[in-house]
Amino acid sequence: METSEVQPLSIVVTGANGQLGRALLARLAEQGHTRTSALVRSERAKATIEAEDLSPVPDIRIVDYTSPSEMEQALEGADAVVHLVGIIKEMPGTRYVEAHEQTCHALALAASRAGVSRIVYLSILGSAPDATNDCLASKGRAETLLLDDRVATTVIRVPMVLGGDDPASASLRRQAQAKSLRLVDGGRTLQQPIDARDVVTAILAACVAAPGRDLTLDAGGPECLSHRTLVLRAARLYGNEPRISSLPSRLARVGVGLLEKFLSNPPVSRAMFEILQHDDRIDPNAFCEALGIELTPLDQTLADYVGPQREPASAETEEA
Repeated sequence: METSEVQPLSIVVTGANGQLGRALLARLAEQGHTRTSALVRSERAKATIEAEDLSPVPDIRIVDYTSPSEMEQALEGADAVVHLVGIIKEMPGTRYVEAHEQTCHALALAASRAGVSRIVYLSILGSAPDATNDCLASKGRAETLLLDDRVATTVIRVPMVLGGDDPASASLRRQAQAKSLRLVDGGRTLQQPIDARDVVTAILAACVAAPGRDLTLDAGGPECLSHRTLVLRAARLYGNEPRISSLPSRLARVGVGLLEKFLSNPPVSRAMFEILQHDDRIDPNAFCEALGIELTPLDQTLADYVGPQREPASAETEEA
């Protein structure tokens, strides 16, 4: 894992109260960065960042991400914008088109008018405008809105990100400590988890990489393995070996469909389920070489963020 010094830049972070946003702000503060703005959409989100007690303190602003005029004001004087706003599950009042396409449309207009040099957009591995999954298609269309605009854009598509204070780490931590559990199709889904610190390093490197050029990078961790193997690997940190049985994917999809039918805000949607069951397998070398970074070994990531020495963390996510 390497660090990227970006002190000369003025950086704006959207969705800054999420796990990656807070990690990015913390890294910038550690580097003594004094020209950082954190954009959120509510007082509650603002308080989340204030509770981090960062020094230097970032400029925290409450904005409507879908308003080009509000975004333009917030981006005035910025060199780079890191756009972390996004969801993998629609909720009442928050749809994919609002969280992805509408925010990227407003960002593209605002960044162009404000004279921003670089946009860094965090997307999801597998995103494409013609994807059959609603979330991945929405993300793909959002990417296109930015890449087709005048401001140079770097799109980083990430798989599962492990950073401790996130749902993925919390779920893996629970599974690692279970005596027995059922995994969809026995845990055959391929995953390539990446360390949150590496994502932050990549974001900062992308702020200054390839001036004037668009980049689209598929990110992945150093190892590709089945979900079953990942759970057993994490379980070893607890001296545990859970008994794993199989839940047929067809049955799981029926269950998810029933949740969507009868609950206004189900814990899992069909689009979210398909993303979680999507096989992630990429060669990370191109991603690492483009940004000049090295990946943290998976065992180190698991020890730092999933192992027993960590207290259970909250499941705060990037806001939309």
